Amino acid sequence: MRDNRFRFASMSRRAALTGAALASMAALAGCGESAGAAGAAQGDMALGAAEGAKVTVVEYASVTCGHCAAWQEQVWPQFKAKYVDTGKIRYVFREFPTPPQDVAVAGFLVARCAGEDKYFDVVDAIMASQKEWAAGVQPADSVRTIATGAGLSQAEFQACVTDTEAVKQMEARIQAAQGMGITGTPTFMVNGQRVTDITLDGLSTAIDAELAKS
Repeated sequence: MRDNRFRFASMSRRAALTGAALASMAALAGCGESAGAAGAAQGDMALGAAEGAKVTVVEYASVTCGHCAAWQEQVWPQFKAKYVDTGKIRYVFREFPTPPQDVAVAGFLVARCAGEDKYFDVVDAIMASQKEWAAGVQPADSVRTIATGAGLSQAEFQACVTDTEAVKQMEARIQAAQGMGITGTPTFMVNGQRVTDITLDGLSTAIDAELAKS
């Protein structure tokens, strides 16, 4: 019987290159933040206020990061209601795949293939599925199920996760993040300044201070 779990096939080599890119850029950690940390960058996915908003919050995260999943479950709903849905800030999500990188890369590719209107729902679903992985479900199976739920056919799914050009673009985004000193997830920036306290209170302190500026 044919194994119905998706295989990363030609994407595996690209994912390995992504890992190599992360390692090779590690020496840049600790560099000063560039304008890209607060401004727009190619491939950004955003919610809330329009580009050029008074306050921009950037999150670097991975769908395979446990801490990211915890923040998404415990903080994101309140954060979104307080700042994103009200249009007080521009929230930017930037992909930074963490191990297992082939799963993270595939998950992000699927989110993009699902379309901008479904991107954040797919990211949220994959992060939430980490609980299934702990129970023994294969991450690849979870991603495939989520892709189907997002409306991707089997053929579309296979084309999506083996799109070498899309992976190449992701590698460029990862290298840009590393160039700004990003080494782990989740990492949050408020108007280009890193915020270490990523609780709702901690982020609110940084955001409200920026909103209060004349």
